[in-house]
Amino acid sequence: MGLLELFILAVGLSMDACAVSICKGLASKKVTFKQMGLAGIWFGGFQALMPLIGYFLGSAFEKYVTAIDHWIAFVLLGAIGINMIKEAFSCEENEANCDFSPKTMFVMAVATSIDALAIGITFALLPDVNIFAAVLFIGIITFVFSAAGVRLGNIFGAKYKSKAELTGGAILIILGSKILIEHLMG
Repeated sequence: MGLLELFILAVGLSMDACAVSICKGLASKKVTFKQMGLAGIWFGGFQALMPLIGYFLGSAFEKYVTAIDHWIAFVLLGAIGINMIKEAFSCEENEANCDFSPKTMFVMAVATSIDALAIGITFALLPDVNIFAAVLFIGIITFVFSAAGVRLGNIFGAKYKSKAELTGGAILIILGSKILIEHLMG
């Protein structure tokens, strides 16, 4: 996986956390650098941790799924992407919450990083993935997007939340399709 592909994947993965951060900013009357940093650390940290856990889980089962690994990557990325797109078009409004307490942030960080766990499993099945560089990159990108999302949400409101989820979903579907096509053609 090249640097450009990893960057695109990191951006796609960070969209859920960015959307939640936008909502956090929307609910906050005044945003501080501390709140921006908290969102970045919680979301970026979990977006980095979950693929690492997924990678080790995937590595443990790699020998059993090597023949179909490209299909697993395609299905996982496709399912995550479709779910993100579905959420983007959902009429259900999530209540904006300006609580930055550890309990609240932990629950939201775990919820937004479940897809990163599946990506980690996919990383274990792909050749030439430097997992430590990948998770660091994903964590940093998510940190930046989440911190900026809090501020942008405070300035612009929830109008960009669904666009962020739609973009992230499309990116993951395209990457999953690319992995499948490269394997079938190569």
